[in-house]
Amino acid sequence: MSPDVPPPAVMVGALLPVLIVLAAAAVVLVLDVLPPRDSKSHLGGVALAGVVAALLSIVVRWGAETRAFRDMVLLDGYAMFFDLIICYAAALIVMLSMDYLGRTGSESGEYYALVLFSTAGMMLMASAGDLVVVFLSLELMSLSLYVLAGLFKTRLTSGEASMKYFLLGAFASSFLLYGIALLYGATGTTNLDRIAASAAARGGEPMILIGLGLLLVGFGFKISSVPFHMWAPDVYEGAPTSITALIATGSKAAAFAALIRVLMVALRGAQTDWSALLWALAALTMTVGNVVALAQSNLKRMLAYSSIAHVGYMLMGLVAGGAAGAGAILFYLLAYTFTTIGAFGAIGLCARAGEEAVEVGDYSGLARRHPVLALTLALFLLSLVGIPPLAGFVAKFYLFGSAVRAGYVWLTVLAVLNSAIAAYYYLRVIVYMYMREPDGEGVAVTSSLAGGLALTLAIVGIVVLGLIPAPFADLAQAAVAPLLR
Repeated sequence: MSPDVPPPAVMVGALLPVLIVLAAAAVVLVLDVLPPRDSKSHLGGVALAGVVAALLSIVVRWGAETRAFRDMVLLDGYAMFFDLIICYAAALIVMLSMDYLGRTGSESGEYYALVLFSTAGMMLMASAGDLVVVFLSLELMSLSLYVLAGLFKTRLTSGEASMKYFLLGAFASSFLLYGIALLYGATGTTNLDRIAASAAARGGEPMILIGLGLLLVGFGFKISSVPFHMWAPDVYEGAPTSITALIATGSKAAAFAALIRVLMVALRGAQTDWSALLWALAALTMTVGNVVALAQSNLKRMLAYSSIAHVGYMLMGLVAGGAAGAGAILFYLLAYTFTTIGAFGAIGLCARAGEEAVEVGDYSGLARRHPVLALTLALFLLSLVGIPPLAGFVAKFYLFGSAVRAGYVWLTVLAVLNSAIAAYYYLRVIVYMYMREPDGEGVAVTSSLAGGLALTLAIVGIVVLGLIPAPFADLAQAAVAPLLR
């Protein structure tokens, strides 16, 4: 290397949480080939320990900002908040998977390794200060999830889900990469801060706006906003329920982490352009998601369209802009993670005729035979509706409030109407559980210590966030504040 170009200082501290997760994945791969070969249950414990260790490393370093590789990787308050969400999601997913894999006959060591690899990619996306790191971490996350979606090798729906996810994901990644190339061509850099400085000096250069549009296409696929949502229902239905929960929560959180940082740091000068575009995307996404969900009888497909609608709500925060809008998105993602994983976790414990119980009619009379599980699922569905005092209500209150304060009253009115529409298909499941009798053999519920603990933690999460939201909302506001300097 030329003496005029000093090598970048390697600050391992900025990568410590990610390195812990990757080290746990490596340990899982090594233990997978060692005795005992007939059981993989201990690998789940190793994976969970790795995620918890990463979570603790984030808590210990909270408040200390670290930059590495010439600002390509940033471990700041913003990244740490998203790392908490992602690690919580990964930990709950691993706990739900421990007994689920054995019940479905798909227990394998590489499952836990791939979950950890995807988690590392999600965490790295939240810390990305450079578009190259955004792309590399996105691919690490996505490639792992493509394989995990096809874990049920004997099911045609699982193979179809994996193939659709892969093909459409690769197509979207090409848009994202082309957008990065255009931004680099227009500004001469891929660093987010330097892109912001160059874009401010150049004004509304067409190549920057085209690059922005292509980036929004790539990110739109990852968050499943309309019209880039086509993959979501089929993937949610065909993938293992535990992986569906991870795709619905962790991958969305990571994509929003990168999207918010890119828009509010690198492209803040073009806010007028992307706010107008995101207004239309938010309105279209929440409306299409909720209306199509009304017609679904399959719970996983219903929750897929529901998650699309929730993306529309979260895009409102980006439209509103500022610390209030972005902070509301962070709080919403935290509440949404606990709620959605809990809903999918409860579904994963139910079976009918030896298969997963995923039809709404399968849950008829569940409250009479399994009142605790029925109440658990009902709480998560009520939180998704936005019923107080659960987390979903407070999250929507903050999000809708930020849009009203920013002057987007009609968008908020549309969101409230969509929430009323959504109440129908969520409450329909509760009506089946409490007011209908089963047609034939009822749902069988599998006992699972780890799964039960995961659901308990998720319930505690939605109740605490609903009753004591202020500290977490303040943390979210503080996390996004540095992005607006």
